[in-house]
Amino acid sequence: MTNEQRKSDLAEILDGFAEQMRTITRLQQERAALTASATVRGKRVTVTVNADGTVIETKFGSGIEDLDYSEIAKAVTEAAQQAAAEAARRSREIMAPVSQNRERLPKLADLIPGMPDLSKELTIPEPPVVSTAPPKSRERLGGYQATEPNVDAAQPRRSGATDSGW
Repeated sequence: MTNEQRKSDLAEILDGFAEQMRTITRLQQERAALTASATVRGKRVTVTVNADGTVIETKFGSGIEDLDYSEIAKAVTEAAQQAAAEAARRSREIMAPVSQNRERLPKLADLIPGMPDLSKELTIPEPPVVSTAPPKSRERLGGYQATEPNVDAAQPRRSGATDSGW
């Protein structure tokens, strides 16, 4: 490989990198505007989340009074989980071009003779599946007791819609 070819390859890489950064910026802005909603229990509970899965709105529809507190709590949790899953799916979809562009760029080993291909060593491992089980469930505890202090224990016990036990 001649010096001119190396310079041309390097210029191509830099151009590709600049284009990749513009694409990432555009896709991140698109993702930041993303919301997802889920409606459950016969359209009585709707939860909307942002791209990070954070609840940004909860609405109760007609007939909500037919559900007891426990059913409402379960419905809100279920709708939030469904909306968050949809937001995550759509986020992956939005960001997919980044991975596709990265695969098209030449590897460093292709440009520098003798340079080892480190792409496999630099691959980020898949994160484990995060549990959606309630805080004190058997699945979440996994054989050990949480060491966080019980904040609710210091609070006087109230009943009604603000009761954390429903």
